[in-house]
Amino acid sequence: MKRTAQYLGMYTALLCYLVFLGFPLVWLVSTAFKGPRELASIDPTWIPREATTANFSTAFTEQPLLQAGMNSLTIAVSSSLITMVLAVPAAYVLARYRSTLTRLTTGWILVSQMFPFVLVIIPLFLLLKSFYLVDSQAGLVMVYVVWNLPFTLWMIQGYVRAIPPELEEAASVDGASRGKALWHIVFPLLTPGLVATVMFSFISAWNEFFFALVLLKTPEKQTLPVLLTRFLGAEGVADLGPLAAAALVTTIPSLLFFMFIQRRLTAGMLTGAVKG
Repeated sequence: MKRTAQYLGMYTALLCYLVFLGFPLVWLVSTAFKGPRELASIDPTWIPREATTANFSTAFTEQPLLQAGMNSLTIAVSSSLITMVLAVPAAYVLARYRSTLTRLTTGWILVSQMFPFVLVIIPLFLLLKSFYLVDSQAGLVMVYVVWNLPFTLWMIQGYVRAIPPELEEAASVDGASRGKALWHIVFPLLTPGLVATVMFSFISAWNEFFFALVLLKTPEKQTLPVLLTRFLGAEGVADLGPLAAAALVTTIPSLLFFMFIQRRLTAGMLTGAVKG
């Protein structure tokens, strides 16, 4: 009876959490398919009375959503890949070679996460300006790499520490070089952590707004989060229908990416179990 009550409480809490997470998305989908008259109604409904796709047509006609989507995809993928290339070897060193320097580096990683965006944006803007990287997607990619790298390092080194070093020692006893041990033993066990880290890095860059707003001025180079602000009028009045449609289009790629990467995460866990 006690165990049943525990399970009931757990599933109730999980259901409440899912409702909390799903409410904004469900309301966004509902709003995207409502007409102007229904959006202005004082009696809103979950299911549109007369569903329409006019909001999507208006959103794609008024603003270059496809161009902004390609910009966001290019920047997010590039920054994620560069971040991982830099973070994986550095995190391995921090996790395996314990010294005063690595402890200081780990402490600096934690401290660097305390700086708010507003504190660094002016010196960052001046630095990029001196290298002619303002209003450049390459400059924004560099900013995302530097900004995501500390937390990415922290995540990956935690996964590396969870892998027993005795596995590498056993491989070296069997005649495997350090590179082969890393590639055939450590890397497969590290796959779930790498997948989770890539997911964090990609979504962080995809959804980022403040740096993109300040550093990208040319309309053709702007990302989707910045483009959504164009659906706000001069007095802050939102064109709600097209805005909801554009926001839904912006959300779909990250959801698809999560669905795809989730399969890799599960496969990596199974691979790690077999390798271990």
